[in-house]
Amino acid sequence: MLLAPHLTVRRLGVCTRGALSYDDRVMRIDAHQHFWDYDPERYGWITEDMQVLATDYGPEELKPHLDEHGLDGSVVVQARQDLDETRWMLGLTEKFGFLKGVVGWVDLRSPELGGQLDELCAHDKLVGVRHVVQDEPDERFLLREDFCAGVAQLAARGLVYDVLIYPQQLPAALEFTARFPEQPMVLDHIAKPTIGRGELEPWTTQMRELGTRANLTCKVSGMITEARWNDWRPQDFHPYLDVVLEAFGPERLMFGSDWPVCRLSGEYGPMQAIVADYFADLTDDEKSALWGGTAVRAYGLKD
Repeated sequence: MLLAPHLTVRRLGVCTRGALSYDDRVMRIDAHQHFWDYDPERYGWITEDMQVLATDYGPEELKPHLDEHGLDGSVVVQARQDLDETRWMLGLTEKFGFLKGVVGWVDLRSPELGGQLDELCAHDKLVGVRHVVQDEPDERFLLREDFCAGVAQLAARGLVYDVLIYPQQLPAALEFTARFPEQPMVLDHIAKPTIGRGELEPWTTQMRELGTRANLTCKVSGMITEARWNDWRPQDFHPYLDVVLEAFGPERLMFGSDWPVCRLSGEYGPMQAIVADYFADLTDDEKSALWGGTAVRAYGLKD
């Protein structure tokens, strides 16, 4: 396991399938990407400064990126808080076999939650649930009793909970993950540190504590949109990658592109190269975990 910062960065360029074929028995997975049929009312979070996202993005647009970078499939993650979107994503998995799982949305506070989960879980590609906690004004939203009552229904159905937060919500996330030690959870986007300002604390200290939660894995994703958009260097991310590698170890990290949201600050290839270059010195087993094994294990993905 690598615990020290890289002294040098090995430039690999674009990773080919051969470069990622550490263990042909392990699927190589992009553990975090999105689709949408764009509508400005339904996707109101896409603001005027995000016009590159204001178009349709579907499986046909993603597949060339997966092929170019030697990835066998992906996990599709909700982009709006709507049951119909979750149903739509599950429908896409029936048409495109490389879509290995869906992290959807369901209102975890609803009195009708049980029935909704039963409906969605009838589809074996539903692997997890996410709520856009980062947008909740209450920094302790994760600890709301009605919300936690919903989360308590997930583990019995074999569902992961994806934790989407900003750094100011990390204290609540520490309490939340401790409250549910048997609930499998995945931390999205390394908790979105303020990379653009180079801030490390208190994020570093809190991430190290989060790393002690055995039920939690972490997506190495979403970093370039927390940097200065289209004005970053690969080394800007190294202090943050040092922390997550130390906190979680390579066996509990998974690669995610956050495509197409990543396009706000860079294309798929340069974004993927940040991760490939930084982790170039891992062992083959550790690379297999990062590039697919951890996602397969955490989400229970099937070929």
